[in-house]
Amino acid sequence: MKKFIARLAILVVVVLVGGFWYVRHIPSSPFDGAGQPEAMATLEQGEYIARASDCVACHSVPEGKPFAGGLEMGTPMGSIFATNITPDKETGIGNYTLAQFDNAVRRGVAADGHRLYPAMPYPSYAKLSDDDVKALYDYFMHHVEPVKQANKPTTIKWPLNQRWPLAFWNVAFYESGTYKADSSKDELWNRGAYLVQGPGHCGSCHTPRGPAMEEKALTEADNAYLSGALLDGWYAPSLRGDHNRGLGRWSEEDIATFLKTGRNQHGVVFGSMVDAFNNSTQYMSDNDLKAIAHYLKSLPGNDGDGTPWEYHEVSVAMVRPGEQSFMANCSFCHGRDGKGRDEWIPPLAGTTSMLSSYDESAINVVLNGSGRVVASGIPDAYRMPSFRDKLSDQQIADVLSFVRSSWGNNGPAVTVDDVKALREHTHPASPQPIILQMR
Repeated sequence: MKKFIARLAILVVVVLVGGFWYVRHIPSSPFDGAGQPEAMATLEQGEYIARASDCVACHSVPEGKPFAGGLEMGTPMGSIFATNITPDKETGIGNYTLAQFDNAVRRGVAADGHRLYPAMPYPSYAKLSDDDVKALYDYFMHHVEPVKQANKPTTIKWPLNQRWPLAFWNVAFYESGTYKADSSKDELWNRGAYLVQGPGHCGSCHTPRGPAMEEKALTEADNAYLSGALLDGWYAPSLRGDHNRGLGRWSEEDIATFLKTGRNQHGVVFGSMVDAFNNSTQYMSDNDLKAIAHYLKSLPGNDGDGTPWEYHEVSVAMVRPGEQSFMANCSFCHGRDGKGRDEWIPPLAGTTSMLSSYDESAINVVLNGSGRVVASGIPDAYRMPSFRDKLSDQQIADVLSFVRSSWGNNGPAVTVDDVKALREHTHPASPQPIILQMR
């Protein structure tokens, strides 16, 4: 027994020492010992990958300096704030080596060894190529304006604010390694897969998460990947071939047009996608957008999506709850027939937010309006306003229940409690968009 206890004690010590070493050690990088690389002759590649990765969406706030941080992101444990990633040497990343930058971006480990929360999409950025990481580093170090702005501490309380357990989170949920091309697919598909899985980190919003806030899948090998997810009061719809809650009725051209112009015959960007469009997708090359569309259209829909939506005429007789509110507040823009106004004002008939079992996006956009869409430097002329102060919770529930059950829509009814919950935890969209001036 004494020998057993002694051996057990030794084992415990070894495990504790090994665990301490593991959570504190700095991962290796292919750029270890590379020193400080010289500035590249041009910034185009770094600028492009920064756009494709949409770094500004999380690391900037309206009316703030680009990449200076400060954006609040809520979690079940408390709020975290995006950090300053300008090359300021005191409050930013100006002292980072290429290897340290690589570890932060692709492995979620800061220069001092502390772990980053996976709100930073390093599980996706892990797939970035070495060349793209080098270009991104060059861009941030030599082409971004330094901003002296201290980072905000999280509001997460002890002991949940301890970051060392994230090392073990990585063991369970993080997959290392850059993107590997699928030899059975063509070049266009592989380019699209790289952009979606890697820099675009589309799965961060559009893939459901598990109890440890992990993305349930990181590639198309699992049907959970890009199958739709609820995040921060918005429902990011499926990007798979689902007919009613995904891209089943969209063509490759529809997808590319949506990413390039922010709108198409099916809808207009709103919610969290506004920032992604304003600062990322519209700046991508036509070939890359075609590649993304080609890849997404290759993803099959999941079972149980039902019969594809078909339009049905509706006679508005002011009888059902919500009809009067619809006619008074919605019909002028979206049409009595729910078909919208060409590509400028989106249809309500057949749109994902009115077909999905999740009603958060529909409620959120009525309560709080939509952010300003800026295409080619021109702000949109038509913007969904906030009805927070104009309509009661009951009126919003009624009008959305009417819309979600009209013109062939089959989304479940909206309850007053659903509206009340989002009213208490959301706020009107800022009319001032986050716009990154790259040069």
